[in-house]
Amino acid sequence: MLDYAAFPDQRQALIRQALGQQGRVVCAELAVQLGVSEHTIRRDLHELSKEGVCKKVYGGAVATLPDTGSFIERKTQKADVKSIIAHKCAQLIKPNSCVFIDSGTTNLALAEAIDDTLVLTAVTNSPEIACALLKKPRCEVIMLGGGIQRSSGGSVGAAALAQVNDILFDQGFIGGCAMAPESGLTGFDYADCAFKKAVIPQCSEIIVGLTADKIPAVARYVVAGCRQIDVLVVEESVRQQYAEAFAPYEILLHGV
Repeated sequence: MLDYAAFPDQRQALIRQALGQQGRVVCAELAVQLGVSEHTIRRDLHELSKEGVCKKVYGGAVATLPDTGSFIERKTQKADVKSIIAHKCAQLIKPNSCVFIDSGTTNLALAEAIDDTLVLTAVTNSPEIACALLKKPRCEVIMLGGGIQRSSGGSVGAAALAQVNDILFDQGFIGGCAMAPESGLTGFDYADCAFKKAVIPQCSEIIVGLTADKIPAVARYVVAGCRQIDVLVVEESVRQQYAEAFAPYEILLHGV
């Protein structure tokens, strides 16, 4: 049996593999598995975090998710799964409510999935989502203004921030690049994440729909802690695997 205490490269290679397969690792579990101290594992995670492989969190680490490109590039990625998640999110919209629909490809699918008979006011910072909402005959559409980011496909500047601060939402459908129990919902673009953070306090309920490749993982900027999210809509395999990990944060997990 390999003595992992004497071979740090092999030990770190195994940790890399675990992060790639599971998305997160726990120091205490790795220490037992590899027959080394937790201090040694923390030192390994520190080295791996410097390489960009993971980000350290309390008790372990979470895999770093690579940037998946612009809004246009992401539209064709996992379209079938996004559509299934979006339809479940659309079923959660309350009639005669005012909702915020954040920019993002899953939320674009959500806008397209809204029932034509549903009466609601929908606010968005995404022109493409606004166009999809205009096809819904009983939906009042409010478009937040300002310059449009190519990366997010939405307005996130001062004009949009000023407008969103004057609206109170019954529900907010917030997008994100990655999520883990330890780090919450995170994203890659600072301005986009700052905008999302400004929207969240304006919403009575926060709903997030994410594909399996985004959980568990972490991006650079925090959007919301787990306790700020009320409902998480994910693939059923994710719900089963991480229900216990998310349980302390009282998030309602919907599997599709």
